[in-house]
Amino acid sequence: MTRMHAATPGSTSRFASLAALAAFAFLPAVAGAQDFALYVSPPRVETGAKAGETRREVIELHHVGRETGRFRIYTNDWTLKDDGTVEFSDSLAPQSCRPWVALERREVSIPPNGRYRFRFEVSPPAGTPARECRLAIMIEGLDTTKVAQGAFNFPVTGRIGVIVYAKVGEVAPNLAIGKARVATTKAGRQPVIEVTNTGGATGRLEGFLVAKDADGKELELAPDPAPILPGATRAIALVPSTEEGKPPAAIRFPLTVKGTLEWGKSRQSLDLRFEP
Repeated sequence: MTRMHAATPGSTSRFASLAALAAFAFLPAVAGAQDFALYVSPPRVETGAKAGETRREVIELHHVGRETGRFRIYTNDWTLKDDGTVEFSDSLAPQSCRPWVALERREVSIPPNGRYRFRFEVSPPAGTPARECRLAIMIEGLDTTKVAQGAFNFPVTGRIGVIVYAKVGEVAPNLAIGKARVATTKAGRQPVIEVTNTGGATGRLEGFLVAKDADGKELELAPDPAPILPGATRAIALVPSTEEGKPPAAIRFPLTVKGTLEWGKSRQSLDLRFEP
């Protein structure tokens, strides 16, 4: 195992959906930059660890390129911005837990359509107080390709970031659902709830709600599974459930919503009204 005690070379990089440059995922992780074609499973690792002990985890890399792929693997710290984007950084953040992490190796080569089970370990030092350790394992293609843009050619590669949450000791999210409002998002006008996390670990809302719109039409809503970090307040959209391949149902406000949402072992009943 290679223990990551120091920052790796590079610069801070912002979460982007530029397929030719990079792909980072909270959803199923796959990135493509010409010859870089890699799936990673799971796209997010949630685990527990005890102070003074070692926890081993595995992520599977599936290279679907036509030639052998070479990849560099290292760790980053990250922060979640208000707009839901993620900012990754090679520099060690204050209270970073990356020095606790040992990687199996720094580089791997995978043949076409080959798979590699990559191991890493999290070892919180003895005496570490209860907390959540958050980091990203970055998988970066070492084989660059030239991309033309106007009169310029420049090299690009692909990169995937796998987010790791490791709970040290007894920590849990404590979510409180507050103000309900209608917000304009990329998906249009959506019902949104403000959620505050006063616990010591990241939380996500789960469950289904029954809604009735201005026409008396009933529909089912589910909360966006976006992470709510400790100490944060985040707007979580309630999204209509749809069949695969079909567009989401249109919503006419005002909207009444009833049901129960859950996180971990906790739950909260809701009876809300969303005005246009």
